[in-house]
Amino acid sequence: MLLETINSPADVKNLPVSDLPALCAEIRNYMIACCSKNPGHLGASLGAVELCVALHYVYDSPTDKFLWDVGHQAYAHKIITGRRDQFQDNRKKGGISGFPKREESIHDAFGAGHSSTSISAALGMAVAAEKQGRKEHVVAVIGDGAMGGGMAFEGLNHAGSLKTDLLVILNDNQISIDKNTGALHNYLVKISLSRTYNRLKEGVWRRMGSGIRNHVKRIFRSTKMAVIQGGTLFESLGFRYFGAIDGNDVLQLVNALERLKTLDGPKLLHIITQKGKGYEPAEKNQVVWHAPGAFDPETGERLAKKGDADRYQDVFGETLLELARTDKRIVGITPAMLSGSSLNIMQREMPDRVFDVGIAEQHAVTFSAGLAANGLLPFCNIYSSFMQRAYDSVIHDVALQKIKVIFCLDRAGLVGEDGATHQGAYDLAAFRPIPNLTILAPMDETELKQMMYAVCGPEYGPTILRYPRGTGRGTDWRTAPIAPITLGKSRCLEPSNHTDTVILSLGTAGNWVTDALKTLQENHKENLPAHYDMRFLKPIDTDLLEEVAQKYSHIITVEDGCDQGGLHGAVCEYLAGTDFNGKITALGIPDRFIEQGTVNQQREECNLNKESILRTIQAAVVEKKVKEN
Repeated sequence: MLLETINSPADVKNLPVSDLPALCAEIRNYMIACCSKNPGHLGASLGAVELCVALHYVYDSPTDKFLWDVGHQAYAHKIITGRRDQFQDNRKKGGISGFPKREESIHDAFGAGHSSTSISAALGMAVAAEKQGRKEHVVAVIGDGAMGGGMAFEGLNHAGSLKTDLLVILNDNQISIDKNTGALHNYLVKISLSRTYNRLKEGVWRRMGSGIRNHVKRIFRSTKMAVIQGGTLFESLGFRYFGAIDGNDVLQLVNALERLKTLDGPKLLHIITQKGKGYEPAEKNQVVWHAPGAFDPETGERLAKKGDADRYQDVFGETLLELARTDKRIVGITPAMLSGSSLNIMQREMPDRVFDVGIAEQHAVTFSAGLAANGLLPFCNIYSSFMQRAYDSVIHDVALQKIKVIFCLDRAGLVGEDGATHQGAYDLAAFRPIPNLTILAPMDETELKQMMYAVCGPEYGPTILRYPRGTGRGTDWRTAPIAPITLGKSRCLEPSNHTDTVILSLGTAGNWVTDALKTLQENHKENLPAHYDMRFLKPIDTDLLEEVAQKYSHIITVEDGCDQGGLHGAVCEYLAGTDFNGKITALGIPDRFIEQGTVNQQREECNLNKESILRTIQAAVVEKKVKEN
């Protein structure tokens, strides 16, 4: 077994080149075996095995730097760089991250969990090496989906003007998570299919001498214009374009990289790979096998079982379709997350009213603002952590102009194995200070549906509606009546029971409080604290807060967002202007990045599980008795 001998990139370089195809096959089989038991982002990494091996064969990591955009492509890189055995615990608590991470390995030059960052970071590294007189090769590996992000073009534009030595590898597999869309995608297809151009370029480039390079460049450009309709996008940005070549042929890749290594300046190598390469089920259904969950490696049968409750994203998708059937103004927008957000439910019936804008969150927000400004009612669905990338657009293009866009933030709160880069921890604190925004969160599936109906009303302006990843509580949300939800008002879940403690929760975190109080009831505990579901972070229910300030001496806030600036911050800030002189305890995500693990493990770490909430309530009772004595 070749793979058992690979403990570092140096071991790869010591192999004869003829052994590389066999090594690729072993790495691919090892990834399939590991991911069948311990799920991860499998499809893209299967397609990038040959690229990982070729890079480490040709270049010298960590002196030479590889930057993996997003990180979905980097599993083979992790296995090669001394983490072969650790890969069995990939994405587990205490194990290695599913994404490149600087503190994890000297071979992870730059961390990456969100897309389109690699070119900018790689250019910065290349310039830094140049300024310090170090000869380093810097390579950015970016997928065709991520290349559609605006930041990627900002990086290309700057790199082309600086003329710094940089290699960008465009890993083109025609799909990111869902099928790629947009003009750039169509352009890349034209390039990859132009065999005439590629044969001509490869032959001429191989034969030319250094003295006629500039002359041949001019010939290439005019030839390319004739062969490929659509122009010379990358070369117009100052890059020398090479490709497209077979990115699943490791020997061809090694040959190409060896040649490119000798050329200075900004270069772009376009490779064509197959997502899911080498595993038939993943090749046939690339969307599902992007992150398939556990599966039988022999048959490809997925082992994930459907729970009793529906996923919040499906509640969103079905409810939006239901609303759209009666309101022709409603449209759906998502940045490359059609299936992840369940907007594909509406797309199947109303394809002309659903827009996948590609990996471009900022554009998604402003595009939605334009739709709304001219008479439509857009529901823009973006993952909470991805929404961070569009912060300015929400302020400038939506809130400032009071344009009614309904932002539905999926994956809010703790997200599990994706870890620190994907935690939806910051949306509440980040967006609460912005004027004109309404921010609300449902406690369960039924309330999500009711809130989606409510926000269509004329009293709502720009709105953020956030909900978590995964399944709900199992409520009968499809047949539940559409109860009205009054703007800015909370609801009482547990009335006062002659205690001086009250719990204020927001969103699905209220369920954890309910579970804790139920346990107290089952153990015949009396004097339960009052419990209110705030529903709205903004506008917050000030009438309730006034009442709370008068009746209670201990307030416990519970939220699945950071404990600074969200619900806890809003309550503290309001009560600071009253005569309340009691205690306020915050239960939320603490002021540190929460690493990978299961959601339950992360909740325990953050003191947001039932047991931690019970301890907080019991401590309040003990504290009261001490004061009374």
